[in-house]
Amino acid sequence: QVQPVESGGGLVQAGGSLRLSCAASGRTFSGSATAWFRQAPGKEREFVAGISRNGASTYYADAVKGRFTISIDNTKNTVYLQMNSLKPEDTAVYYCATRAGFVISTQTATYSSWGQGTQVTVSS
Repeated sequence: QVQPVESGGGLVQAGGSLRLSCAASGRTFSGSATAWFRQAPGKEREFVAGISRNGASTYYADAVKGRFTISIDNTKNTVYLQMNSLKPEDTAVYYCATRAGFVISTQTATYSSWGQGTQVTVSS
């Protein structure tokens, strides 16, 4: 089973950029669709972006469309989330998750493996 390991979070000013990484531990991402979710204090975990196992398909939440880009490097077994034009409302713990199959899902219950999360804080 793939165990995602996130890195790259931190503190950034509004308008800045960060790149999150999700490395596959144990296996590769080749058999999985992978997504980023985020959870702000007092809020439910929400879908941010997803990518199919071959990288051919991507899907974004409306709140991040045009600002965030998800990509996969199968040679490094790593999925990235490039976040540009960050806003204070992007502040959250960001989680990487994987599920078997081609299909990208926006539902947390459909993902079987989750990382520990990485904190992203955007100051105004």
